[in-house]
Amino acid sequence: MHDPVAVDAHRDIPRIPASAGALIFDEAGRLLILKPNYKRGWTIPGGQVEGDGESPWDACRRETLEECGLEVEQGRLVCVDFLSPRPRRPDAAPRPGGVRFLFHCGAFSDKRLQAVTLQADEIDEYRLTEMDDALLLLSGPLRRRVSKAASAKRCLYLENGRRVRGVSR
Repeated sequence: MHDPVAVDAHRDIPRIPASAGALIFDEAGRLLILKPNYKRGWTIPGGQVEGDGESPWDACRRETLEECGLEVEQGRLVCVDFLSPRPRRPDAAPRPGGVRFLFHCGAFSDKRLQAVTLQADEIDEYRLTEMDDALLLLSGPLRRRVSKAASAKRCLYLENGRRVRGVSR
């Protein structure tokens, strides 16, 4: 039985949505991108961190397996990006903001990439594309995040996909 006082106390704790994404490349250095059917534009494998205590790394691995059937075995955190909430506009969905974790998961062999199996209810297609072409297809903060983090030697902290004055590189 749950303690109602404890449950009420947790309602006042601020909640920040979090998601995690995977940078996956082929041996030629092309980036794996996905075309979701529930929003415009292209994205990378990844998605929301579950509220049951799932870690960003586990979310990255789970979402990549769900969306494109690839098992991620290793990765390096290359970016943490804080997105400011965006109010509802008549022509766009509201964005709750939150924290985005980006993991560089390395180069997969052609044999491994042949195992791509798309999650039909969410993903329509995938591509392996040169970085410049991928950046044209990715949207706003994700484009900036991927652009800055793909070749980063250390983990970056960004806000809305942009470097923050006063935070060292």
